[in-house]
Amino acid sequence: MQPLIDNARTFGQRPEEFAQLAQGQSPEALFITCSDSRVVPALITGARPGQLFELRTAGNIVPPYTSGRPTGEAATIEYAVEVLGVQDVVVCGHSHCGAVGALVRGDDLDAVPAVRDWLAHAADEPKSADPADPTVAEAVQQHVLAQLLRLRSYPCVEQRLADGRLRLHGWYYEVHTGTVREHRAATDAFEAL
Repeated sequence: MQPLIDNARTFGQRPEEFAQLAQGQSPEALFITCSDSRVVPALITGARPGQLFELRTAGNIVPPYTSGRPTGEAATIEYAVEVLGVQDVVVCGHSHCGAVGALVRGDDLDAVPAVRDWLAHAADEPKSADPADPTVAEAVQQHVLAQLLRLRSYPCVEQRLADGRLRLHGWYYEVHTGTVREHRAATDAFEAL
């Protein structure tokens, strides 16, 4: 923890770099990804403060949209799309994902009931040809596509897609190589950016 504290102490010693941030934000994209500490959106994309609006959830799950029961995730998505006017939304899954791995293996999560109940929000249960594969690559990629489909059901996303003001992207990040792949509709495959 000490290195983190040391950096936080010196972080604000460059006020000229941060003064413009007080004027507001206009991020280019909403980046939905996993809470996993190995996934760092700004590091992956090279984004500077103010360029990405982030939503991080266990397993990069986009929960079902329900108008009568707002969630923090739905509020974040709606704010990014309607208020900030982001033009792109990225759903980024990653290799070695504990959440997707637990779903694929059918792990007993009774000891962590909040995790178990959250993972029940995963759209379709991802499948893997080799459940013993620690990367769970195939399952994570299926999971990303399921979350994109779920995202399309949000009214604000549906409307912006219909009028061409929003684009959706499915990414897969390999934590062991740093490679980022994007789903290409033409080939229905995740290919290098």
